[in-house]
Amino acid sequence: MPKANVPEPGLPEPDLPEPVPSKPVEDDRTSMHPSALKRAFVDHLKFSRRQQLGNATPLDEYFALALCIRDRLVDRWTATENHYRAKQAKRICYLSAEFLTGRALVSNLQALDIESHFRAVLGRLNIELDQLIEQEPEPGLGNGGLGRLAACFMESMATIGLPATGYGIRYEFGIFEQVIRRGQQIERSDEWLRFGNPWEMVRPEHTVEVRFGGSTQHVPTADGFRVHWTPQLSVIGVPHDIPIAGYRNNCVNPLRLWRARSGSEFDFQLFNAGDYVSAVERKNASEVISKVLYPNDNFDAGRELRLQQEYFFVACSIQDILRQHLAHYATLDNLSDKVAIQLNDTHPAVAIAELMRLLVDEHEMAWTRAWDQTVATFGFTNHTLLPEALERWSVALFARLLPRHVEVIREIDRRFVREVMTAYPHDRARADRMAIIDHAKPPQIHMARLAVVGSHAVNGVARLHSELLRTRVMRDFHELYPGRFSNKTNGVTPRRWLLACNPQLADAISRRIGDGWIRDLGQLAALEAHIDDDLLAEFARIKHHHKRALGKLIYQLIDVRVDAHAIFDVQIKRLHEYKRQLLNLLHIVALYLRAKRGDEVAPRVFIFGAKAAPGYRRAKLIIRLLHAVADVINHDPRAAQIRVAFLPNYRVTLAERIIPAADVSEQISTAGKEASGTGNMKLSMNGALTIGTYDGANIEIREAVGAENFFLFGMNVDEVAQRRQQQPAGRDDYENDDELREVVDLIRDGFFNPDQPDLFRGLMASILEHDEYMVLGDFAAYAACQQRLADTYVDKPRWGRMAASNIARIGHFSSDRTIREYASEIWDVAPLSIPAPA
Repeated sequence: MPKANVPEPGLPEPDLPEPVPSKPVEDDRTSMHPSALKRAFVDHLKFSRRQQLGNATPLDEYFALALCIRDRLVDRWTATENHYRAKQAKRICYLSAEFLTGRALVSNLQALDIESHFRAVLGRLNIELDQLIEQEPEPGLGNGGLGRLAACFMESMATIGLPATGYGIRYEFGIFEQVIRRGQQIERSDEWLRFGNPWEMVRPEHTVEVRFGGSTQHVPTADGFRVHWTPQLSVIGVPHDIPIAGYRNNCVNPLRLWRARSGSEFDFQLFNAGDYVSAVERKNASEVISKVLYPNDNFDAGRELRLQQEYFFVACSIQDILRQHLAHYATLDNLSDKVAIQLNDTHPAVAIAELMRLLVDEHEMAWTRAWDQTVATFGFTNHTLLPEALERWSVALFARLLPRHVEVIREIDRRFVREVMTAYPHDRARADRMAIIDHAKPPQIHMARLAVVGSHAVNGVARLHSELLRTRVMRDFHELYPGRFSNKTNGVTPRRWLLACNPQLADAISRRIGDGWIRDLGQLAALEAHIDDDLLAEFARIKHHHKRALGKLIYQLIDVRVDAHAIFDVQIKRLHEYKRQLLNLLHIVALYLRAKRGDEVAPRVFIFGAKAAPGYRRAKLIIRLLHAVADVINHDPRAAQIRVAFLPNYRVTLAERIIPAADVSEQISTAGKEASGTGNMKLSMNGALTIGTYDGANIEIREAVGAENFFLFGMNVDEVAQRRQQQPAGRDDYENDDELREVVDLIRDGFFNPDQPDLFRGLMASILEHDEYMVLGDFAAYAACQQRLADTYVDKPRWGRMAASNIARIGHFSSDRTIREYASEIWDVAPLSIPAPA
């Protein structure tokens, strides 16, 4: 098969030719018939790609196939929108800085129930569907769990039939591509749009203007004053819509992503004067806003760009929401009755100030009425307990970029502090603790506080996380607004994380209990009655199949051979100290030392996938240590039973290969640090057993699957808090544990990096002097739990039953359940049944 034509690096993003719709057929219901699918594919290959069968590249064939599918989605998309309009349905607007959607081809084929049809059609044309699937680039529009959760939620909202629109940024370069060079993480740009995106539809007629900088003028009027904002910079937001299909229910909702374009494309006078750089300077400054996901904010320029990004997509989205509302209703007085806006963490929290600005300044609504509408419209989901992740912005930076919004936030803060002082007249310290704008030098705006004050509903994402929000992180706010806080434990979509990524397991389940579980994951409970030798044997064959496939991939990626009969122990998540990849690594070194001494060590393959933020030096150093340890262990014949595999550039597509093959799911965060976790759900759903702490959603998963089917270890939240009050040093644990001391000394003294013997000395010294994340404090409990796990694995029938029980009892952790809770308890939105397109 000829290779795809690849543009030269650095060339601008290509504009896709407008696709030619499939030829009409006599009866629209036959558009899913194999003959119609074949004709549509050939037509798109010919007219949209200007290619013929036999001469087309796999990339051409992928685009032709994607456009065929998009045609059929658009038909349902139009019918969905018409139905919402006819019913005057309340809309959900989900604002998120990240949407980590993964590849769309397979999920859309399954949603439309035409995967088998296209396999047959393409097979007759001597084209492999799986080869075309591999042509699809993955949109890296997210950093981790936050963005993947947003994608699961959008898919669930469509599957349930909820009127919803997702709003975010169309980053030209998504999360960086991770390359490992001599054990170090190197970041390269992720050019996911190099060939264009066949799924999106540009809507230039709905562009909006976004303003930055400048000054405000307060103009007196008969009833007070009006504020006019004169900006310094104007940026145009261009919407790009991507269809999100519900599973076999005719519902298609939009994901609207905004691209930044300059308000003034080109300065001809400067160009004609020979100042070519300045002629396009303003254009470049505008369009960089949607260039890269999360610029490094260790520098002032990076922080400024990040704030520009957050306001840009919020301003575009709020204007778009109001435009659509006013197109259907004559007033904004019913905004909260017809629109629910959900803030996915603090990144879009400036939306509260933006809506107030538009209502008061542009639509001349009285402040109190505007505030009532704003609070009733917004909901806020908090995703973190880490103080550094609760966004704060300097007032000076905010005032320079968004001068009117600082005024709005000051007024919100003034009124809120008055409310607090009225409620607690003798507690000025409480008012200071709760103020949206603090009294620090320099003063800062606390975006989480703004989000709580400006929303009628605030939720955490796991039971423990929500409890810690109420009792610790936001205790003062909960005492003031006790009815505002609730819990919505996260979930994941079973369509992607079981049906699509593990079709063999999905088929084995459906043959026993039917396929209703795909839309109602709670039906997996019926599988318990079928846990017998036959099922366990089939599940074991499926797991081994995936382990062999992953073993081949590991060899292809990093040239390490692994034994598919070994325990596949998996830790795949963002690299952060609280997630404790370092604890896992210390235990691997301990096993290595046991193996070298000749002790019995169960065969294990430790599999890691993780990206560290470009500016997070400690996390990048841990990646370097992991590779140094792996390089020694993987080449030492005396430890042949242990292999360590760090798979570079972890992403959704790679997770879909790793998760079905995992035997063990590492969920070992320091108790009280992980808000929820969703990888724990995906792995358990595919039959991996969890070794985990009493943290996040681990607690609820353990309750659901049974304590006997979960490997629990370590300190709980109260024990961690008690130890932290004692200014925890890890030296006592180090001195009292011979094995731990040997491990730390080996790393500290340069055994794994003799060419740079001091490289990891500081890392070891830091946990000895201040064990912030209890890496040394939990080591002994973790090592003992790992031994229990290895002993259990030897009993294959017992292990198989435990794994099968995890699958059967994981039904609560579907994103469908989570979204139904949001819909009924926060948004007050009911599902709609979408009729088939006419």
